[in-house]
Amino acid sequence: MWEKIQQIWKVNDLRNSILFVLGMLVIFRLVAHIPIPGINIIALRRFFESNQILGLMNVFSGGTMENFSVVMLGVAPYITSSIIFQLLTMVIPKLEEMSKEGESGQQKINQYTRILSIPLALLQSYGMIMLLRNSSQGIITDLSMVRLVTTMLTVTAGTVFLMWLGELMTEKKIGNGISLLIFAGIVAGLPKQLQQFSVTFDQAQIVQVIVFAAITVVTIVGVVFINEGQRNIPVTYARQSRGSQSFGGLNSHLPLRVNMAGVIPIIFAISLILFPSMIAQFFVNAKSLWVASFAKETISLFNNTTFYGIAYFVLVVGFTYFYTAIVFHPQKIAENLQKQGGFIPGIRPGQHTATYLQYITNRILLAGALFLGVIAILPLIMQNVTSNQALAIGGTSILIVVSVVIETVKQIESQLTMREYDKF
Repeated sequence: MWEKIQQIWKVNDLRNSILFVLGMLVIFRLVAHIPIPGINIIALRRFFESNQILGLMNVFSGGTMENFSVVMLGVAPYITSSIIFQLLTMVIPKLEEMSKEGESGQQKINQYTRILSIPLALLQSYGMIMLLRNSSQGIITDLSMVRLVTTMLTVTAGTVFLMWLGELMTEKKIGNGISLLIFAGIVAGLPKQLQQFSVTFDQAQIVQVIVFAAITVVTIVGVVFINEGQRNIPVTYARQSRGSQSFGGLNSHLPLRVNMAGVIPIIFAISLILFPSMIAQFFVNAKSLWVASFAKETISLFNNTTFYGIAYFVLVVGFTYFYTAIVFHPQKIAENLQKQGGFIPGIRPGQHTATYLQYITNRILLAGALFLGVIAILPLIMQNVTSNQALAIGGTSILIVVSVVIETVKQIESQLTMREYDKF
């Protein structure tokens, strides 16, 4: 490992790129601690601690929501916008054609994604401000129209700023900039969690700590195993002759990943499970008694640990199948294989190949969907096992951290390999 680090350090442009990315992450963490005035920070932190769903969103943002900083929303609006355009690309022919135009088409879609992020940031900032204002803990006391508009514009500008930082980091080819920002936010929250645990720690919890450490290691190994796991479908290309030259006759494989959807189903599930309780917050103080009562019952239901865990698990598993069905098209793959003269041994080309690919995908996807579901509710499981709120494993956080680390390492290694080839 040290030899690899020394090798990286000797390459000037690669070293400068890594230092630049680290500098951008430092700027992100500095900005994350610049609060917006007029907020009762202590009451705000208590509110996030009492709400499991908002607490999970706060973890993704790296504590920026808990501090009510100028980058409170993080890159959540951009991620939402990206997901929307991924779905629209599959159903709108014009966007699908644009995505097939190569780099120029992708740049147009990226531009549309950035533009959509702005109204989404304004909408999300307004919803969050109203949610905090309607809470009974006195988080926001003075909210005039001028302050509301100013706060919304500030938070939106913070999101745009993080989008810009993410794109600058992506250009250095040391990993995806947006993913690195989320990674930095998650890692930045670890010292605080350790501090909270150290306050409540006593000698009787030694066994719990050992079990916690063992499960953490097993979780990381499982995340790496599932994240990198794939089923290789053998593909043979028929030999073709053109004059005196022969083409094809190669044996290859078609990789089908166990986890095709990544963490997107978890993000979908969080957004959907957060929506009812956020809407209900607006009607808690309604004049109609039955409306106010229904809103309070809704909030209480989604704060129930058992209901929350079951609903979260089911949504993650369902969205895993839904998203995979959108991005993976066995029919198109079968058609492309047939056009290129390829076939799966023992399977007839065309519709039979598509049916076979769909069958294999459904089998391996079950493992990936159940894995994501367990990862999502892992903190709830650990809290019940250890009976300690501070001692919990963020399975989603581990999944994101491991995925970002693997992607970053692969990109650095590819750049090193490319430079080794350039020497020859």
